[in-house]
Amino acid sequence: MIKYLTKVEEELYELPSFQDACWIFIQPDFTGTDLIQWAHQLRIPGNYLTDVLDAEKRPRYETHEDLKYLLLRTPVLVPVEDEEDELYRTAPIGIVIKPDYVLVICAFDSPVLQTFLQNTLQQFDPTDQSLFVLRLLGQNVDYYLDCLKNLDQRRDQLEKQLFKSRQTTELQRLLGIDKSLLFFVNSLIANDLLKKKIWKVDLLNIRQNSEKSALFEEIRMDNVQALDTANMYTHILNGIMDTYGTIVSTNLNVTIGRLTAITIVLMVPTLVASFYGMNVSLPFEKQPFAFFGILIFAILMAILIAWYFLRRRFF
Repeated sequence: MIKYLTKVEEELYELPSFQDACWIFIQPDFTGTDLIQWAHQLRIPGNYLTDVLDAEKRPRYETHEDLKYLLLRTPVLVPVEDEEDELYRTAPIGIVIKPDYVLVICAFDSPVLQTFLQNTLQQFDPTDQSLFVLRLLGQNVDYYLDCLKNLDQRRDQLEKQLFKSRQTTELQRLLGIDKSLLFFVNSLIANDLLKKKIWKVDLLNIRQNSEKSALFEEIRMDNVQALDTANMYTHILNGIMDTYGTIVSTNLNVTIGRLTAITIVLMVPTLVASFYGMNVSLPFEKQPFAFFGILIFAILMAILIAWYFLRRRFF
């Protein structure tokens, strides 16, 4: 679906057709054929629109005659089918800048773009193209930070449950969080490199504007903060999983040691009974109380060995 939008007196309106200085928004659902057709109508290269269909596309920028093209990655909430599935992935957002319009496209429903559609963002003006793109970059970083906060809260809950449970469900869910963090780290690194290139070539023509330059620097710092946060959460999660593995291994060794000690203690009466169960002449076999004597001897030997193991803390 393609929409033509404009803003008049702080209100966002949808236009029936294309007009100069409008914001063109392409949202799901669409096909590759639709994108090629729209690209032809808007006189832009077809791959500028179809790139968003490839979930593995890396962030980049291009210039072509009078247009500029940006591709960045944004978090996308995915339905969880298995316990170890990731909660978030990242998907590309395409931005095409031409003198008479700005086009934004994403193959998924992105909360970043919904913020603009709902007109809840201040200083949002499609006619000021550079500011519009800056606000989009800023909202994207803010959404990364929100998603990281959600992941950390979920990680904290699962961590508390993990050490109280003997099941692997919590561990599988932590693995899903780890996958999401890895997606975030890779995408944030790529987005940061893109921002550095944008500033180097002054793609948005903001170097001479102190307010926009300061806003862009703030966005870059927020991106670095999000990347550091994602790396920190990854290290914390890896530490938790390593600690849990060590605890499980230690508990297993203790359990095996206890079972071994119990087996040795029970082996003594069994050994004595085995000897006196042989069909040969044995000491005390004609004594009337031989059975009880042998039984008491076997029990005393088992108690003695158990006492020794307790002294050695094998139990």
